[in-house]
Amino acid sequence: MENEKIKIRGRGMLRRVYGVDLGTSSVKIYSLSKNKKYMQKNMVAIRNGRQVIAVGNDAYEMYEKTPRNIQVNCPIQNGKIANISVMEVGLYSLLKKIEPYTPFGAVMYFTVPVDATAIEKRAYFTVANGSMLQNNKVLMVESPIADALAMGISPQESKGSMIVNIGAQSTELSVIAGGKVIISKSLQLGGMKMDEGIISEIRKNYNLHLGRRTAHRLKTAVGRLNTQSKEARKVVGIDSVSGLPREETVSSVVVNEGISSCVDEIAKEIKTFLERTPPQIAYQIAQEGIYLTGGSTRLPFIESYLGNDTGYSFKLSGLYEQCTIQGLEKIIQDSGLQQWASPIRQRKL
Repeated sequence: MENEKIKIRGRGMLRRVYGVDLGTSSVKIYSLSKNKKYMQKNMVAIRNGRQVIAVGNDAYEMYEKTPRNIQVNCPIQNGKIANISVMEVGLYSLLKKIEPYTPFGAVMYFTVPVDATAIEKRAYFTVANGSMLQNNKVLMVESPIADALAMGISPQESKGSMIVNIGAQSTELSVIAGGKVIISKSLQLGGMKMDEGIISEIRKNYNLHLGRRTAHRLKTAVGRLNTQSKEARKVVGIDSVSGLPREETVSSVVVNEGISSCVDEIAKEIKTFLERTPPQIAYQIAQEGIYLTGGSTRLPFIESYLGNDTGYSFKLSGLYEQCTIQGLEKIIQDSGLQQWASPIRQRKL
C-alpha cells in the first residue's frame, strides 16, 4: 500500500492533483497545479427533479427564493455524502471552473469523518468516478488529521491533542495520540442548529418567522456570546398571526439566546467526551488546551464561552473553515506526509 501511495505521488506532476473537503456549507478544493484554494457554497439547484440549473454560490443566491418546481439542496448531510449523483454534478461543475478541460485521470484527496463506514467511504470513490468524473485515483484523509497538520500539531509526536471542529451541520470531537485518532465522536450540532435556535427565539419573542438565510445573517451581524454586547438589527419576516410580511427590530440578546442553546449542548458533549478519554491523555489535553476550528467558530467569544462551560482552555484556529483544506494542501505538497492518505477503491463484486 505504501508503495502505491508513493507511486501516485510520483505521478503528481504529470497528473492533476486536487484536495477536496466536502462540507455541508461549502466545498473547498485545492489545486496543486495552480497552488491555489477555491471555495464555493455546497448547493445545487434542480428544476422538476431532473435539470440542474445552478451550482455553488449561484445556487445559494436562489436559496429560499425559488418557485415550487425548483429545489435548492445540499448533497451533504451531517458531514457525509447523502446524494451521490447531485454531489458529483456539484464537484464536476466546480472543477470545471478551476480547469477548462474535463477533469479525467486526476488524483483526488478527500477528507472523511473518522466514523465513516466502508459504504460511506466508497461514496467518495463513486462521486469521483461516476458518469461525469472518471478514471480518477481517490485517496482518503481523516479530517482530524488534516486539521492537526494545518494547526501545526504533529500526529506522530502528539501524546494527546483534542480537536473540536464545529461545522455547519455537525461537530467532530477527536483525540489524536501516538500517530492515530484514538477516539472520535460526531455530533449533529453546528451552525445550522444555531440558526434554528435564532429562528425559534425570534418566533417566541416577536411572533415573527424568519428564513434560514436571515437567521444566518443575524448570527453573523450581532451574534457575540457576550452578555456585555447589546446591539439590534432590523429584519423582515412573516408575522406568525397574520401571515403577512412585517419588519421588526431584533435585539442581540434574543439572537445570542438562540445561539447559546446549541453551544451549551456542544460544551456538554465535550465534557462527556473527555470523561471517556484515558486519564493520562485527558491530563495532557488539559495541559495543552483544546484546539478549536471549523466555519462556525467565527462566532466571537466562542472559545472563552466554551472554556467557561467546560473548565478547559481552548486554542482557536484562525483558519476557520479553511483549516481542513489547508491540512490537505500540506499532505499533497509534502511526500513525507503521504502516510496519512489511504486509497479508496471500488468494491469488487
